[in-house]
Amino acid sequence: MSAGAGKKGGGGGQKNSGAGAARRGGLRQRVKTAKGRKPSSTRWLERQLNDPYVKQAKAAGYRSRAAFKLIEIDEKFPLLRKAKAVVDLGVAPGGWTQVVRRVNPRAAIVGIDLLPTDPIDGATLLEMDFMDDDAPDRLIAELGQMPDLIISDMAANTVGHPQTDHLRTMGLVEAAAHFAVDVLEPGGHFIAKVFAGGTDRELLTLLKQNFKSVKHAKPPASRKGSPEWYVIAQGFKGRA
Repeated sequence: MSAGAGKKGGGGGQKNSGAGAARRGGLRQRVKTAKGRKPSSTRWLERQLNDPYVKQAKAAGYRSRAAFKLIEIDEKFPLLRKAKAVVDLGVAPGGWTQVVRRVNPRAAIVGIDLLPTDPIDGATLLEMDFMDDDAPDRLIAELGQMPDLIISDMAANTVGHPQTDHLRTMGLVEAAAHFAVDVLEPGGHFIAKVFAGGTDRELLTLLKQNFKSVKHAKPPASRKGSPEWYVIAQGFKGRA
C-alpha cells in the first residue's frame, strides 16, 4: 500500500468463502536462486508460492491474499452485511472492496489510493492521496451520503526502520480515525490496520471516547511474522 493510501486484497462471495480452505497447506515448493535475483527476493517468491492464502486468492479471483484478512475479521465481527455506505481507505489493489461488493452488493462504496486500481463493478475508485486536504470532501461527495462503515488497510511505505515505519503508519491510522469521527453515521463502525504494539494511547483514547466498543484482532491470514494487527471500533456514539 502507498503512503496516504493503502493496499489490500479482495474477494469473498460468502462470509466463509475460501477462508478455511486457505488455511490448509500442501507440499512445499522450493525456488532456485536465479542469476541477478537477490536472496531476499528468492525467499519472498518461495513464500508466495507456498502461501495457501495466495493460492486460494488466485483460485477464487481475489486480487490478493489480504482479502482473507477482511473476510476473517468479518467472521469475528460481522459488520459488512449490515453496511449501507462504505469508504475503503487504501483501496489498491481492490481486494477489500471486492469483499464488500460480494458480501453486500447493495452497499454503496468508494475507495481511495495513491496507486491506480483496476475498476470494480459497483464501486467508485479515486486515485489520490487520502492525506490531501480535498480527499475527505471528495470521498463523501462521491459516496453521496455519510458512511456507516470505514475500512482501512493503509500503511506507509516501509523504510526498514521499525520505529519510523510504525510512526508513519500510525500517522495514517490517526488521520483515518479522525475522518471516521468527522463523517460516520451514528452507530457506524471503523476497521483499521495498526502495527505491533497495537493502537497508540492517544488514538485509543480517541476511539474509546467516540465508539461503544474498541477491540484488537490479528486474523489468521495475517502472517505470523508480520507486526500488523487490526483495530475494530464499533458503535459510533455520534457527534455532539
